Amino acid sequence: MKTYETDERSFLLKALFKILLHFNAQMDPPRNSFNPNKHLKEEFVSNLTGSSILEIVSLSTIVPALIVLRHYVCAKGLYGPLHAKKITSKKEKDGTIDGRSWRIYMSTLVMDFLFIVLPTLLFLTVLAEWTNICAICLILLLLFCIGDKRSGSYSERGSDLAYSVRANVSAYRVSMMIVTCLCILAVDFTIYPRRYAKTETYGTGLMDLGVGSFVLANSLVSRQARNVSSMKWKTVLQSTSPMIILGVGRLIFTSGVDYQVHVGEYGVHWNFFFTLAGVSLLTSLINIHSRYCGILGLSILIGYQLWLSSGINEFLLSNERANNLFSQNKEGVVSIFGYWGMYLVGVQLGNFLFFGNNRRTRMRVWILAVIFWLSTIILDRHVERVSRRMCNLTYVAFVLAQNFQVLAILVLSDFIPGQKTSVIEEAFDRNLLGSFLLANIMTGLINMSVDTISTSSITALAILVGYAFILSILGGFAAFSGIKLKFW
Repeated sequence: MKTYETDERSFLLKALFKILLHFNAQMDPPRNSFNPNKHLKEEFVSNLTGSSILEIVSLSTIVPALIVLRHYVCAKGLYGPLHAKKITSKKEKDGTIDGRSWRIYMSTLVMDFLFIVLPTLLFLTVLAEWTNICAICLILLLLFCIGDKRSGSYSERGSDLAYSVRANVSAYRVSMMIVTCLCILAVDFTIYPRRYAKTETYGTGLMDLGVGSFVLANSLVSRQARNVSSMKWKTVLQSTSPMIILGVGRLIFTSGVDYQVHVGEYGVHWNFFFTLAGVSLLTSLINIHSRYCGILGLSILIGYQLWLSSGINEFLLSNERANNLFSQNKEGVVSIFGYWGMYLVGVQLGNFLFFGNNRRTRMRVWILAVIFWLSTIILDRHVERVSRRMCNLTYVAFVLAQNFQVLAILVLSDFIPGQKTSVIEEAFDRNLLGSFLLANIMTGLINMSVDTISTSSITALAILVGYAFILSILGGFAAFSGIKLKFW
C-alpha cells in the first residue's frame, strides 16, 4: 500500500513538473519577444580581434583636429557670434532669463554639430576606409591654420595659459564622450566596422578604450589631482552611491527585458558602473598625497601584471565559470586592480600637468604621448598583448597613449587666437554623465525597437544621425536652461 502511494506521489510530482515546464515554455516567448534577436546581437559583438595601432592613432587624430579647426573657424569670424557672451543662461530673481537668444544659440549649436559631431559619425561608419588619409589631410590643414599669421598670435600671459589648460582638458573630456556616445549605438549596426568594436581577448579595438578613458579622464581632474583635502566617508559614499545605483539599475533593466549582454566584457552581473564605483572606493580607502600616487599606481600595475603572467590571465580569458559570484564576474572583479593603478597614475599626471606650472604643459603632453605610445608597442611585443578584458599593463599604456595623443592635438589650439571652446563642447561638458545616461537610454530604446543587424546602411546612417542630433539638441537645451545633472 505504501509502495502504491509512493508511486502515485512520484507520478503526480512528475506530472506537476511537466506542467511547470510546459507553462514556463509558454511564458518564455513573451519575455523573449522584448528582444527576439538577443543571441544574434551578442554573437555580432563577440570573438572580435580589433584594429591596428596605426588606425587607432588615425582615429584619435580626427576628432581633436575637428575641434581645433572649429576653433579656428570661429577665430576667423565665419560663425560663432555668441562666444563673446556668457554661454549658460540663468534665471534672475524676477524669473526672466538673462542670456542669448534661443534661436541664435540653437543655430550655433547646429553649426557645431555639423562641424564636429556629424563628421565624427561619418568617419566611424561610411568613411572608415579613408581614416588614415583623412587624418593626414586634417593634420596638414591644422598646420596650415597654425601658420596663418593673419589670424594673430596667442597670448603668453599666465592667466590665459591657465584658462587654456582648463579649456583643453574640457575639450578632451568632451571629445571622449562624443565618440563614446556615437559608438555605443553604432556598434549594433552593420555599418559600423567590426574591427572598431571591443575585442574578445587581446587586441586594440576603438571601443576597448571606453572604460579606460573614463577612468583616466576622471583621475586627471579628480580631487586628489587638485590636492583637495581628503574626503570624509559620508562624502565618499555620496559620490560613489550614484555609480552603484546606476550599476544595479542597469543589471535589473538588462535582466528584465532580456537585453543583449556580452558576458566576456565584465562578467555575468558586473558592468561599467561597478568598475567606476570600485575604483572610487579603493582610492578613498587608501588616500595618499598626489605626489606619491604615481609610484603606488605603477607598483600596483607591475604587481598585477606579474600576477596575470603567473597564470591568472588564462583563468580570466577562459569560458569556464563556477557557480559563485566571483567566478561569474571574474573579469570585472580582477580587472579592478588594473583600473585602480591607472587611476592613481592619472592622479599624479593630472597634478603634474594641469595643477602646477602651466607654461610647460604643452611640451610635457606631447612628450608623454610619444613615451606612452612607445611603451605600448614594447609591452605589446615583449610582455603581453593589449587586453581590455584583463586591464593589463599594456592596456593601461595603450589608454594613456591614446588619451594623451588627443590632448596633445587639442593643445595646438593655443596657437590659434580666439575662442577656445564651442557651444556644443560646453553643452556636453556641463552634463557629461547626463549625456552618457541619455545616450544609454536612447541606445536601449532603439535596440528594442529596431532590428539593427538587418537594417540597411542608409537606414542605419539615418538613425544614427537622428540619434546624434537629438542627443546634441537636448544637451544644448539643458545647458541653455542652466540644468546640470548631479546626484551629489
